[in-house]
Amino acid sequence: MSSSLAGILQIVLLVVVLALCYKPLGDYMARIFTSDKHLRVEKGFYRFVGIDPEADQRWGTYARSLLAFSGVCVVFLYLLQRIQEWLPYDNGMSNVSPFLAWNTAASFVTNTNWQNYSGESTMGYTVQMAGLAVQNFVSAAVGIVVVIALIRGFVRQKTDRLGNFWVDTTRIVIRVLLPLSVIGGVILMASGVIDNFNLTHLISTLTGGQQTMVGGPVASQEVIKELGNNGGGFFNANSAHPFENPNGFSNWFEIFLLLVIPFALPRTFGKLVGDNRQGYILVAVMAFLWLAAVGGISFFEWQHAGTALQTAGGAMEGKEVRFGIPGSSLFAGSTTVTSTGAVNSFHDSFTAFGGGIAVFDMMLGEVVPGGVGAGMYGMLVLAVVTVFIGGLMVGRTPEYLGKKIRPTEMKWASLYILCTPTAALIGAALALGFSVPRASILNSGPHGLTEIVYAFTSMANNNGSAFAGLTTATGWYNLAGGVVMLIARFAPEIFVLALAGSLGRQQKVPVSLGTLETHKPLFAVLLVGVIIILVGLTYFPALALGPFAEGLH
Repeated sequence: MSSSLAGILQIVLLVVVLALCYKPLGDYMARIFTSDKHLRVEKGFYRFVGIDPEADQRWGTYARSLLAFSGVCVVFLYLLQRIQEWLPYDNGMSNVSPFLAWNTAASFVTNTNWQNYSGESTMGYTVQMAGLAVQNFVSAAVGIVVVIALIRGFVRQKTDRLGNFWVDTTRIVIRVLLPLSVIGGVILMASGVIDNFNLTHLISTLTGGQQTMVGGPVASQEVIKELGNNGGGFFNANSAHPFENPNGFSNWFEIFLLLVIPFALPRTFGKLVGDNRQGYILVAVMAFLWLAAVGGISFFEWQHAGTALQTAGGAMEGKEVRFGIPGSSLFAGSTTVTSTGAVNSFHDSFTAFGGGIAVFDMMLGEVVPGGVGAGMYGMLVLAVVTVFIGGLMVGRTPEYLGKKIRPTEMKWASLYILCTPTAALIGAALALGFSVPRASILNSGPHGLTEIVYAFTSMANNNGSAFAGLTTATGWYNLAGGVVMLIARFAPEIFVLALAGSLGRQQKVPVSLGTLETHKPLFAVLLVGVIIILVGLTYFPALALGPFAEGLH
C-alpha cells in the first residue's frame, strides 16, 4: 500500500468514526446541561464547597466565578511547583524556579500546556498528578461551560442568567471527561501505550495522572491530554515518543480523541437551540477547513524538490518513520486546528509552506473545530459577525437564532475577535524589538521570524505547540508567555459571557422574509469567507514576511 493511499484511508476512517460519534455524544452532552438531576457524588461536592446548585447566575457572576476558580488554580499550581522538593514522591526534583513556575501555572490553567521544560527532568510525581494532570481536566471543562453559557444566551429570553458555573463545570468533568478518559486510557494501553506506575493506579487513571520517568502511567495522561486538547507531555519528544505513541493505531486514536468532543459540540448546540440543522452547518464548516488544513500540509510535505527529499519520498526530516508523511501531516493539521498542541513530529522542520499552514491553522482562531468548548464559542461569535455582515450586504435583518445582532452584540463580538491577535502580535513585536528575547532566535531570516510568530500565536490561541528553533526557556519568555496566555484565554471568555448576557436579555423575534437563513449552504460559504478574510487582514504581513518569503525564496 502506498503512503498516499494509507493517508487517505486514515482520514476516511477518522471521518466515519467521528460522524458515528457526532449524534450520540452531542446529544449526551445536551442532556447533561438540561437535566435538573444531580448525581450523588455531585451533591456531596456541592455540600463540601458550600455551593447552591439551584442558583442561576447572571453573566457577570458567571464570569467572576470562572475567574476566581482559575485564579485559585494558578496560585495553587504555582505554589505546588515552588515547594516540590518537600512534597512526597518528588522523584528527587528540586523546586521549580519562579519564572518557570509562573509560566507553567498560567499554561496549564489556560489549557495551553506550553512547556519550557522537559517533564521527566523537572517535575515530580505529586506536582504532575495533583497539579498538572488535574488542570488537564478542569481547564478543558472551563472552555466547554463557556460555550454552554453562550448557547443559553441564544435560547433564553428576557434574562441575563446563564446557569451555574460550578454545576456546569462539575457535570462536564464527572459525566464526560472522566468516563471518556478511562475508556480511552484502556484502549491506548491495549494498543501498546505503557501504564506501569504502581502507586494508586486507579486514582492516577481517573485523574489523568501524569507520566513517571520510566514511562507510566502514560496511557492515562495521554488520553486526557488529547481528549481535553492539552498539549503537555512528560517526554520532550511528546507523541513522537514510543512510550506515548507506539504505533499507527495509537497515532490514529490520539487524533480521534483530540477531535471527538470539539466535533460533537455543534450537535449539542443544535439540540439545545432546537434546530439540528444549525449544528450541521457549523460542523460542515469546521470539517471543510480541517480537511483543507490536513490536505495542504500533506501536499507540501510530499514535495520532492531536491535529492534528499526524492530519496526519502518526501520531507521526512523531523518526522517519525513509524508514521511517515501521512500520519505526521494528519496529526499536525489536527493538533493546530484544535488548540491541542501535542505533536508527533517537529513542526520546525516542516517545509516552509507546510509549517506556514500549521501557524495559519492557529491564526484561524482555533475554531475548526478548535479547542474543547473554546472552538465552538469562537465559531458562534464568528457566525454572529457573519450574520451582521450578510445582513448589511443584502439588506436583511441581522438576526441569529431569533436574536437581533445589534451594536451592543457587535461590540462584544469585535472585542473577542481583536483580543487574541492583539496579544499574539504585540508579544511577537516585543520579542523582536528587544535584544534579550531576540537572542533566543536560533535561525536567521524569515524562518526565525516564523518561529517567533508561531510561538506567540500558539500561546495566544492556547495551543501549546512550537517551532523548536526558538529558545523560550528564559526568564523573559516565561514571564511574557504567561501574561499572553492568561490575557488571551480569559479576556475572550469574558467577552463571550457578556455577549451571552446581552443576547439572553432579548425577546426572540419571529422569522420573516428578511431573516437570513443560517441553516443553508450559502451561509456556510459566507462563514468560511469571513473566517479566512479576517485572518488574512489580521496576519497577512506576518505571514508574508515569514513562511511566504521563506517558501518563495
